[in-house]
Amino acid sequence: MEGIDLMELITKGKTKDVYKLEDGNYLLKFKDDVTGEDGVFDPGANTVGLTIEGAGRAGLRLSKFFFEILNERGIPTHYIDSDIENATMTVKPAKVFGNGLEVICRYRAVGSFIRRYGMYAKEGQPLDAFVEVTLKDDARQDPPINEDALHMLGILTRDEYKVLKELTIDISNIIKEELAKKGIELYDIKLEFGRVGEDNRIALIDEISGGNMRAYKYGEYIEPLELARLMLEE
Repeated sequence: MEGIDLMELITKGKTKDVYKLEDGNYLLKFKDDVTGEDGVFDPGANTVGLTIEGAGRAGLRLSKFFFEILNERGIPTHYIDSDIENATMTVKPAKVFGNGLEVICRYRAVGSFIRRYGMYAKEGQPLDAFVEVTLKDDARQDPPINEDALHMLGILTRDEYKVLKELTIDISNIIKEELAKKGIELYDIKLEFGRVGEDNRIALIDEISGGNMRAYKYGEYIEPLELARLMLEE
């Protein structure tokens, strides 16, 4: 992208690079790398598992679609605008909680949920928008953490946790409804939040793409690129 070399590189991430703009906002440059292991995509993985040509633009197009819906509905987000051709998204600056949290909303028992709770849960059984918070900590494989520990460790207040949980369910339900319009079922979704603006309002940050969710149609898993195509085709 012309001029990107002149920007201040803040972070080189697994699936995106983050640059600081002169006006104080940030630019996210989407890559074609997706998380997974041994060449298999996994939205919950801590490593880049494979590179899929076009994944960056597809992720951005879907993120733009969902962020614009959320902004219209008054949901606080960091989204400003996007440039699909250059695979970049302009966002407001945000302060993460601690060193970063990931919040998962689960509608079906799959992935790490079934690995942990398989004694009681059955693969694919329905869940009622189960919210789970994990610490972004690759060395410790993103350990789950509950409200009490978040409060005691000074990462989130109890009031902030309540807002985080309510926002997660509201946002996930909106995305689930949008997918359902195309006959697609959302099994789970991973979201990230931060404090945005002078009032430090809790807002949705990062991206909302196929790389952040498990979605199925007719019982078959939909790859990130295919999900973008199904959602955005006329």
